[in-house]
Amino acid sequence: MTSAPANCFADFQLPSSLVERLAQLEYKTPTPVQQQAIPAMLSGKDLLVGANTGSGKTAAFALPIITRHITGELTNGKSCQPQGKGNLVSTLVLVPTRELAKQVADNFVAYAQNLERKIKVVCVFGGVSANPQMLALRGGADVVVATPGRLLDLVSSNALKLDKVKHLILDEADRLLSLGFTDELGNILKLLPKTKQTGLFSATFPDEVIALANSLLNEPTTLFLQSAEQSTLVQRVMTVNKDKKTALLAHLIKENSWRQVLIFASAKKTCNNLAQKLAKRGITAQVFHGDQAQGARTRVLDGFKQGEIDVLIATDIAARGIDIEKLPVVINFELPRSPADYMHRIGRSGRAGEVGLAVSLISHDEYHHFKVIEKKNKIRLEREQVAGFEADENLEVEPVDKPMAKPAGTGKKKRKKVPQANENIWSQAKPKS
Repeated sequence: MTSAPANCFADFQLPSSLVERLAQLEYKTPTPVQQQAIPAMLSGKDLLVGANTGSGKTAAFALPIITRHITGELTNGKSCQPQGKGNLVSTLVLVPTRELAKQVADNFVAYAQNLERKIKVVCVFGGVSANPQMLALRGGADVVVATPGRLLDLVSSNALKLDKVKHLILDEADRLLSLGFTDELGNILKLLPKTKQTGLFSATFPDEVIALANSLLNEPTTLFLQSAEQSTLVQRVMTVNKDKKTALLAHLIKENSWRQVLIFASAKKTCNNLAQKLAKRGITAQVFHGDQAQGARTRVLDGFKQGEIDVLIATDIAARGIDIEKLPVVINFELPRSPADYMHRIGRSGRAGEVGLAVSLISHDEYHHFKVIEKKNKIRLEREQVAGFEADENLEVEPVDKPMAKPAGTGKKKRKKVPQANENIWSQAKPKS
């Protein structure tokens, strides 16, 4: 954009009632992504945005969309409101996870509260009964925020129609594709009209995201703002023997009196086991993973956001679903398989210009994988040692005794080789489809 950056939300020429509502929500100065994305969205252009989590991108697309609903302005020569009868949708926002769907929908509702024209926002996702969602969609909706699988289920049940959509937002497009929603996304795009305004927001840009953007967007305004928004987040890496990880984690939490600590583990079982081990060390922690019912997940997440839970141990489903403006500390107890997921994890802290800390505890079997994470994300971090928890310089893995020769026909199977400490065991893991 060639115009000077907006210093306040009134500079965007948003409706006065919307500006007043933003003031009530203590939105003061637009973030860089908002300064550039809002004018582009208001002009009706397609938009391709690369921005870190916590950059304020939800408001960057929600505020222009709400403005169009309030003012009834035109997009590509057509009314923003869907024409015709039935369960029609004007704006569709696709997101990868249930938690993010709820978060985005809540933001739409918060922005539109007390405005002169009521805006109907419906949030749909799996893991819960579809009946309340079907009831909510009766008569259509101005904004539907959805995960792809549940959206297609509702379309097949005639609960909503997508042929009159005027605005399409793909939020966290990289995660949508990495979680295996490629086929569902393709099926949804076939149901949408060719003429619409589309915004694609992503924190990373692997080849599949670039291909999607090229096929979907029409002469988009392109914004890449990642590098300018990482300065408030401090990243630290601490090496430790694997059998001392839990003790080091407990030491850090107690020594620094950390509150609202988000700890990432790679598996549901690890979350549960780690919570039990921390409890023995006097630290109460809750877990957050896919085996929990949606109601339980919601209660835990709300308790953490409100400060009622000090320590939360989560799998990567939380890497996109937790939005706490002043979350002080994120800890990688185990590394994610994907280098991109590393950035999404640490992006839970240091949001919206707040100072944050991301700590990774790595043992010998993770050294090589962390180098891959650094290379892919173009970072290089100094390794640290904590007194009393120093990692051995050369950790030897106990060798497997060679079995004695057995007579033929005994049926004994050969033992599998134990990987040595310097082997990249992550290379043995298959990437998610």
